[in-house]
Amino acid sequence: MRQRWADYRVFWREFRQQYHTTGALLPSGRALAFALARFVRDGAPHVAESAAADSEMAVSPRLPHASSRRILEVGPGTGAVTGQIIRAMRPSDRLFLVERNEQFVAQLRARLANDPTFASVTERIEILHASVEDLPENEPYDLIISGLPLNNFSVDSVARIFAKLRRLLAPGGTLSFFEYVAVRKAKSLVSRRGERERLRRVGRLFDDLLAKHEARRDLVLANVTPAWVHHVRFRARSTEQGVRPPAPRAPPPAPCHDESSYD
Repeated sequence: MRQRWADYRVFWREFRQQYHTTGALLPSGRALAFALARFVRDGAPHVAESAAADSEMAVSPRLPHASSRRILEVGPGTGAVTGQIIRAMRPSDRLFLVERNEQFVAQLRARLANDPTFASVTERIEILHASVEDLPENEPYDLIISGLPLNNFSVDSVARIFAKLRRLLAPGGTLSFFEYVAVRKAKSLVSRRGERERLRRVGRLFDDLLAKHEARRDLVLANVTPAWVHHVRFRARSTEQGVRPPAPRAPPPAPCHDESSYD
């Protein structure tokens, strides 16, 4: 409990000072963290099943039965989701935490030293004080879990981050990220025209990515703000190169999914 209150204080301070990149009043709740770590717990057999059903899916030789996995958490903040990832890791998995906020990096290092859950795997965790866009691409990750507040970012930034995450993910791997339910619609109701246009174009980037590559979607109601957790597996590339920003005045596409069809 003491650790949780310490995390809340740090998170609230950074929210007030850097809302654009923090994106929330509080760290992710337990239910949201649990959903984001789904494929760390469940492992890669789901990837194999999906690949067998879809001949276009490229499967890495590391998957599905690799004994060691490289796991990347993007924007771990104070470590709310990190704890769930650690509890689900296999004995030989390695976890990389990339965080650009200096205060959050300090908090994560303190948890590695003092939190028993974190300390138990210290030798298998690496904290990278950097932006995800600066990470090298020569060693891909089997699983990527992102806590970035993408709906706060510019259209070009969201497109670059989606493209970067795709390049960082090993073939057959899973990218998991979340967004708050109806967040863009709610913001649009109280925003000016320019901000509404940004939100619309960011939404189109989400729709395009999820229509092509989403493998599963989890609805998390037991969170301070209910959230969708998206699990993405990229199909083999053809002529497609990442995610391109949409044209500003193009009409929005039809909804990418019928949400009632998800578990």
